[in-house]
Amino acid sequence: MADDPIDETADPPKEAPNPPAQPLTPQHVAPGAGAPTPASPSTPAAAPAGHKPAAPPKPAAPAVPAEKLAGKTTTVAAEAAKQPDRAPDDSSPLLTRRGWIALAWGSFTAASAAALAATGRFMFPNVLNEPPQQFKIGFPSEYGPGVDERWKEKFGVWIVRTPNDVAHNAPGFYALLVTCTHLGCTPNWLSAENKFKCPCHGSGFRPTGINFEGPAPRPLERARIVLADDGQMLVDKSRKFQQELGQWIDPEAFLRV
Repeated sequence: MADDPIDETADPPKEAPNPPAQPLTPQHVAPGAGAPTPASPSTPAAAPAGHKPAAPPKPAAPAVPAEKLAGKTTTVAAEAAKQPDRAPDDSSPLLTRRGWIALAWGSFTAASAAALAATGRFMFPNVLNEPPQQFKIGFPSEYGPGVDERWKEKFGVWIVRTPNDVAHNAPGFYALLVTCTHLGCTPNWLSAENKFKCPCHGSGFRPTGINFEGPAPRPLERARIVLADDGQMLVDKSRKFQQELGQWIDPEAFLRV
């Protein structure tokens, strides 16, 4: 059969417009056609050699309702949430800003009051409750011979009744001060040894008050002793008599009876 002659003057047939390209899906791509096949969710993709697979992300912790956290949280934010009147930058876990200010002012006030009280104390003189220098010790008949210690603690004197005084050669009384002439300690009367003995450095004194052992440089001092108007013996410690100065022979250094 002979070929039909081609009419060159005829219009060429129009081509149908190409439809818009659509993304290929796995069902449109034939296996083995060269297109990459997407990995299924259950099948992990093959990793290159030497590459460690990344750890899967940890699931986020579920949110805990606020009512379950009430009374159990100890964070600064939770403490601040309990104080709705706090400033945004006031995050102290102990006290609020107002509490710190009140504490500071309270401390300042207490310190000021103490300083004022100490200053006021200097406005008043110091008062020493010392025993009186003059005092009555009773009647002569109330004392026996020897050393009497009843006024040692209260007035600081020993009352001695002697049958013959070394300075006056007569019976009577004299008052010895209980102060050691070495360094001012208080000696003890040792009746068994018939002497005064200082416990500090060992000075010894006879009943007359004369020193005979230890470092004491001179005898004990005597105080003024006289009879008062009512017949009692009166001791005056404001007047003292020293043996080394020859003052024991003074009439008021010894009371004759």
